[in-house]
Amino acid sequence: MAAARKPVVEVRRSQRRRRTVSAYRDGERVVVLIPDQFSQTEESEWVDRMLARLAAREGRLARSDAELLDRAGRLIKLYLAEHGAEAVPASVRWVSNQNGRWGSCTPADRTIRISHRVQDMPDWVIDYVLLHELAHLIVPSHNARFWALVARYPRAERARGYLEGVAAVSGTSLSD
Repeated sequence: MAAARKPVVEVRRSQRRRRTVSAYRDGERVVVLIPDQFSQTEESEWVDRMLARLAAREGRLARSDAELLDRAGRLIKLYLAEHGAEAVPASVRWVSNQNGRWGSCTPADRTIRISHRVQDMPDWVIDYVLLHELAHLIVPSHNARFWALVARYPRAERARGYLEGVAAVSGTSLSD
């Protein structure tokens, strides 16, 4: 098995940064932010450490369609159990062609699609988006009955705020 290619790393030193180190991906490049006073040895150690952390995080985020379907099953049992088969989707999958919404549901064929943009969000946000789409299997519109189903999720308002914040920061207008 071939070893993974080490990404291009850009180290940015800051005189204002005293102890903290952080890293993020910028396209194919990894940017590592370190204090200016770090030695070359410390820089090298921290770059390796931060690359390992990013790789571990990205490994956790490699979520599959099967995991998404399992998650849907758990949410149905917790919040929509009394609706039985009516709440069960025929399929649930991640898609990369939804740029104007977080998820979508087609009640006629009972399919749910969740935007890839949601994949690296916290689990409780993914659960909200998925429960929102599951509720559409029961109530296709955004009426009071629909919102009552969604409101069963304890973090619904928090998740909506999170999604609104992400949309605002990215400068996009994403909808439910």
